[in-house]
Amino acid sequence: MNTRFKCVYLLVAVAALGGTSFAGAAKAEGLLERGTYLMQSIAACGNCHTPQGPDGPVPGMELAGMADFFELPEFKIHVPNITPDKETGIGTWTDEEIIAAIRDGRRPDGAMLGPFMPIGLYRGMSDNDVRAIVAYLRQVPAVRNEVPRSKFNIPVPPSYGPPVANVPDVPRDDPVVYGAYLAGPIGHCIECHTPMTETGPDFANRLGAGGFVFPGPWGTSVARNITPTGLAGLTDEEIKKSIAAGVRPDGSKLLPPMPFGYYANMTSEDLDAIVAYLRSLPPR
Repeated sequence: MNTRFKCVYLLVAVAALGGTSFAGAAKAEGLLERGTYLMQSIAACGNCHTPQGPDGPVPGMELAGMADFFELPEFKIHVPNITPDKETGIGTWTDEEIIAAIRDGRRPDGAMLGPFMPIGLYRGMSDNDVRAIVAYLRQVPAVRNEVPRSKFNIPVPPSYGPPVANVPDVPRDDPVVYGAYLAGPIGHCIECHTPMTETGPDFANRLGAGGFVFPGPWGTSVARNITPTGLAGLTDEEIKKSIAAGVRPDGSKLLPPMPFGYYANMTSEDLDAIVAYLRSLPPR
């Protein structure tokens, strides 16, 4: 069995990101405004949930799901429709049921979500941010698009831990702490850039060390080492350009599945925070 995909995701402790509440930003920024920013930038849920055509996202199908997204002997992944359509999407789900699916990996019928949803990281998403994402999902046009459920030939965890209770906002005035939050629970950058083991990404020993292989229509891409070892010699501006534009310092293009079309919408402050966090990682 391909052990890269035995995805029992690890819980990233919120305490490691800092527990100080920073409610001022949430008050100044409405839920829908925040949710729109997150969904159209670092969260990039549409990178998987929006059908893709030869010219990019299919018009009129935002977040309508994709059948036959990815297949290996271990599983066949179909990405669900998360528009408000009541028959084929999540239009009948309550806010709390949507939040439980995102942070606990549990559908309203009790079935557990499996790969590729990084539930172990999403468990650290703050209450305000997960509700902001729900606010965005509520206003997306409903699209009727029936997608089958994924099939797994590997065990799916019976749970990803105790139900998530309350997660405070992460302070934005500490770039390293906020960058860890953006690259972890919101953008799950560290999920793809950390080598897999039998029990999930090896966050404890090889956080950010790269090497994860992604086959696709573009060929094969390999996640880069994003610790100070892999970023040695690159300026902050070069790193930000790679993230937001998908362009290496030599001008060559990076490959999917990095969602550059979304990351291009990130604020300079958020890009600075992510770079500060990456610079703080132990060299691997």
